[in-house]
Amino acid sequence: MDATALLPVFLAALAIIGIAVAAMAIGVMMTGRSSPAGPARTASVSAARQAAAGPRTMSPKGRPEGEFAPKRVSAEGGPASPQAAGRKGEDMRQDRERLLEALHTFEHGKVVKASEAVALIRDGDTLATTGFVGIGFAENIAVAIEERFLATAKDDPHGVGYPRGLTLVYAAGQGDGKERGLNHLGHEGLVKRVVGGHWGLVPKLQALAVGGQIEAYNLPQGVITHLFRDIAAGKPGLLTRVGLGTFVDPRHGGGKLNAATRDDVVTLMEIDGEEYLFYRTFPIDVGIVRGTTADPDGNVTMEREALTLEAQAIAMAAHNSGGIVIAQVERIAERHTLPSRHVKIPGILVDCVVVAEKPEYHMQTFVEQYSAAFAGEIRVPASLIPPFPMSERKIIARRAAFELKPNSVVNLGIGMPEGLDLLTMTAEPGVIGGVPASGLNFGAAVNTQAIIDQPSQFDFYDGGGLDLAFLGLAQADREGNLNVSKFGPRLAGAGGFINISQCAKEVVFVGTFTAGKLVVAAKDGRLAVLHEGNARKFVQEVEHRTYSGSQAWKRQQPALYITERAVFRLCEEGLELTEVAPGIDLERDVLAQMGFRPVIRGTPRLMDAAIFRDAPMGLRERMLAIPMSRRFSYDADKDVLFINFERLSVRSPEDVATIRTEVERRVAPLGKRVYAIVNYDGFEIEPDMLELWSEMVKGLVDRFYWGVTRYTTSGFLRMKLGDALARRGVAPHIYESGDEAREHLKELGPG
Repeated sequence: MDATALLPVFLAALAIIGIAVAAMAIGVMMTGRSSPAGPARTASVSAARQAAAGPRTMSPKGRPEGEFAPKRVSAEGGPASPQAAGRKGEDMRQDRERLLEALHTFEHGKVVKASEAVALIRDGDTLATTGFVGIGFAENIAVAIEERFLATAKDDPHGVGYPRGLTLVYAAGQGDGKERGLNHLGHEGLVKRVVGGHWGLVPKLQALAVGGQIEAYNLPQGVITHLFRDIAAGKPGLLTRVGLGTFVDPRHGGGKLNAATRDDVVTLMEIDGEEYLFYRTFPIDVGIVRGTTADPDGNVTMEREALTLEAQAIAMAAHNSGGIVIAQVERIAERHTLPSRHVKIPGILVDCVVVAEKPEYHMQTFVEQYSAAFAGEIRVPASLIPPFPMSERKIIARRAAFELKPNSVVNLGIGMPEGLDLLTMTAEPGVIGGVPASGLNFGAAVNTQAIIDQPSQFDFYDGGGLDLAFLGLAQADREGNLNVSKFGPRLAGAGGFINISQCAKEVVFVGTFTAGKLVVAAKDGRLAVLHEGNARKFVQEVEHRTYSGSQAWKRQQPALYITERAVFRLCEEGLELTEVAPGIDLERDVLAQMGFRPVIRGTPRLMDAAIFRDAPMGLRERMLAIPMSRRFSYDADKDVLFINFERLSVRSPEDVATIRTEVERRVAPLGKRVYAIVNYDGFEIEPDMLELWSEMVKGLVDRFYWGVTRYTTSGFLRMKLGDALARRGVAPHIYESGDEAREHLKELGPG
């Protein structure tokens, strides 16, 4: 009988079963791809994926050849012939397709056990995983891979299990520094090659890299997130300036971390006389992602996740490479019940859904099982955010905070709740606004304005969207280069440091002056070093170049290096010492603890004494303070200099000197005396600065003014300032209002 004659009968049967099933069945007939309700997944799926990958040179397995293509060997151990390799690759592909067909059922759709999902991973596959510390990491899948490898190793004469020889690619650090996260994959033989953005949280992978047991690369975190998108789009690679002059520049190592790593993955290119780095793409065989809720068709939402990260980009990269996508979730919803606007990873990209088998396999972070604040369900009152205890870290943060400007967009690696409403803080995994968490919660945030995908955040960063970035200072040299990525046998990795430090409009590096057992004490506005650190951080030449001072100077990027006892800035010659802390001996506590002598012009000024007092600094008021250049205005017709000291705080001799210099700059070129009216409303001055202030005022009156009147609504300030000026023989002329001050100025005459 002709098949078309059976169609009315078939449709009638479907009507009895239900319209939902009918729609799915017709979808299979129309597309040639089985849904979870269908009996099989056909070979046309792989063909469609290969076609979607674009016009690239493909191996027999359906993946582009390149640095990360697995090296196939014959049964005797030698190189396999192209024909044998092709047959093996095709057999592996078909085997995986058959397993998927067997796993997908109508009742459960794409939902499978973790052990069933990882059985689809083949030797030599390239895996890409999502995660930021513990956020968004598919712990259950990593555990299942490890368990399978160890279990099958028992039957292997060499003690190596399956899968083996994997290439692992990840952007941000994914681990707890001990056992969790990608540490589950830290077994010799399991991985052959690792391309990671950050290595500090995966000591088991570190050990393999340091021992030369695997090929190891460290590329910028933002570059890797963008490579996932470029792989999905079928592009040959990523062209960017990010990494120039650093250890990922081919002239400085090309991101290779050991002698076992030989293949070049980064190329230096020149376009229109400008240098760029080209990072080549490679296929992803298995994408491992995580979400909150999935339906049997594989649609995934992320409502309880702290971040969305690069999950969608990895899923699309694996799908379009002809690979598979495994998604870990914590719960399953019925078909067609997930709001489409909430679906972050569409089911067309997902092959397997694994429900976490234990709560500890699906923690929101490696500390919190679930925080409604991290998920954006609630806002945390600012009063509940604990203050920083006084320490060298707080001292550094306080000095760094002076660099903040109202309405800035910043990447902030230090906790500074005071004045946050004047800023928009961001963090590289996609956080915009709010207060970032720390420790193993890092990456999450409370009271955020938005959470965007990590690749999009790095678009914003790389394009110069950050006004100011605060980053760590682990090691610096005379040229202003920084190292935060490698120290002897310890691999930390660059993470997002290279993207952020190179692309922000201004950058501030913060860290203690020395490392290891440093003990300092702050009291009465002064700093004392009680026990010096046992390791120098300012060295002749950094071990690993994560930030290039010369490249920064070339692009005219302002850079500060702030420690608890000294502040440096980047200049053409390298590092210039500009500030020292009150109580610190320049030779003993600073220069003697450095591996080089910095540029010093004149006498370095003292850091603000308020930094070293365990009391509020008035950061909000300081940020809102009027710039000194806008506090002076000269009316040539009336021959009057208007000076606005409203809300000005004078806390140090440097503040006094700054005002003296500004008056001299304004009046001296006139070549004559002038009248002056000074607004002291909201003016604050430290008691120990009052005599120095009145001495400065007397000097300016004697040199530049015919007469001066002052005004403030504060009776206390009128009395305090009036007495101080009178003791210097200066007529105070302090009034309650500006009108009174202007009226009485007319009574003052020349001389």
